[in-house]
Amino acid sequence: MIRKGIPMLAVLFAAFGCTSGISSSSGQYAIAVAFDNLSFSRPIDLQDPGDGTGRLFVVEQAGVIKVFSNNPSAPQAKTFLDIRNRVDDSGNEEGLLGLAFHPNYATNGYFFVNYTSNNPNATVIARYSVSDTDPDVADANSEEVLLTIGQPFGNHNGGQVAFGPDGMLYIAVGDGGSGGDPMEHGQNLTTLLGTILRIDIDNASGNLGYAIPSDNPFTGNQQGYREEIFAYGLRNPWRFSFDTTTGSLWTGDVGQNRFEEIDIIDSGKNYGWNVMEAFECFGSSGCDTTDLVLPVHAYPHESGNASVTGGHVYRGSTLPDLVGTYVYADFSSGRIWGLTAAGGSFVNELLVDTSVNISSFGVDSSSELFICAFDGRIYRLMDISGSSTDNPTGSIGVLDLEAYPNPFSNAARVAFTLASAELVEITVYDAVGRRVANLLDDVLAPGRHSVDWNGRSDGAIVAPGVYYVTLQHGETSSTLPVVYQPGG
Repeated sequence: MIRKGIPMLAVLFAAFGCTSGISSSSGQYAIAVAFDNLSFSRPIDLQDPGDGTGRLFVVEQAGVIKVFSNNPSAPQAKTFLDIRNRVDDSGNEEGLLGLAFHPNYATNGYFFVNYTSNNPNATVIARYSVSDTDPDVADANSEEVLLTIGQPFGNHNGGQVAFGPDGMLYIAVGDGGSGGDPMEHGQNLTTLLGTILRIDIDNASGNLGYAIPSDNPFTGNQQGYREEIFAYGLRNPWRFSFDTTTGSLWTGDVGQNRFEEIDIIDSGKNYGWNVMEAFECFGSSGCDTTDLVLPVHAYPHESGNASVTGGHVYRGSTLPDLVGTYVYADFSSGRIWGLTAAGGSFVNELLVDTSVNISSFGVDSSSELFICAFDGRIYRLMDISGSSTDNPTGSIGVLDLEAYPNPFSNAARVAFTLASAELVEITVYDAVGRRVANLLDDVLAPGRHSVDWNGRSDGAIVAPGVYYVTLQHGETSSTLPVVYQPGG
């Protein structure tokens, strides 16, 4: 048994090969697995349907959408939609890439996807409907294609779809691929490539399955510009989001060879690609930067950084120091940063240096942040700065010690979260303080854990009643009552 005098982190990493990554510039944050029992295949998007059901949906790149309860102990994820027969995920940047629920999903059952078609090679924006019989299953035969965008190469497909606060559907489209934008789509307003689009999906115009909003920047132009375009000059906008307080539209734009950038997107603006890469001219010693919008932040390709993953402006309640901060990551290095406006400029801080490939962020109905990683797990960001203090309410770090079901008849699962590697002991006592069972006595890695108690003491079934589960870690202990109710 490993005891306190031994350097626990070194032993733990050697024994368990811990890859969740817990270092941080300030030591304040770490990531932890959000759902103990769930794992996905290349999760690439996470969405809340906004219908008050407490569910989350995860997009798998191959063409599957999974649904599950937003509960750390969710036992399984069900298949909501499977369109692998329509999706081409043969390229690393192809596949089912985005999901957006209609603002009135609770009443109309509509949701929208962005995927790479397997015939022909194109980006498809399509609407689907939930089935009439099961809210956890979509009608795979309900597809209505709204928009098809030809893709000359297999990379730079963008992929995000999201409804803005104005009720319009916004779509991220990359420059069409290859390297350096050889067909110069980024600066060509007659193509939909290299853009963020904005369309009205509740109305239709002419032979389109949607309408052009009257206040789109190029509506009614005489130059042949595509009127769906909201902003342009983007290389591969990978994950955009709206600040739910200010309405600002933020995106990460994946760079070529030197820089990754973060942009705040405004109507009609030109974000520079392929004239510029971040703050520098691309492919020449000088360039005309007239009317080009520079990023609010950029970082170089160094120390493993190579591909930005756009995130969200945090508006939840469990991480108060991050409220108003744009949280984003780099897919290649696994680093997570926070970008905060300060005095007319932006301050960037490393929050966590992880070792997972972060493909996307998502938020739930409480605006709490989740992290999709290509190791198949969904993570959440934790504030660990106060994790060593006594807490009589039974919480460790920012997540609760909990038991479920409670009352229980067969077994209760006791779940808890560790902010750092700890020696943990979990013991069950009866109402008069007698030891009933020892459930755990071991060193555990940071993150979410659980153990089960089957209502037995040394193999014998205990009497019905209230019992007390005590978790001891370091000098801190937390106690939680559980009720054994056979036949309940």
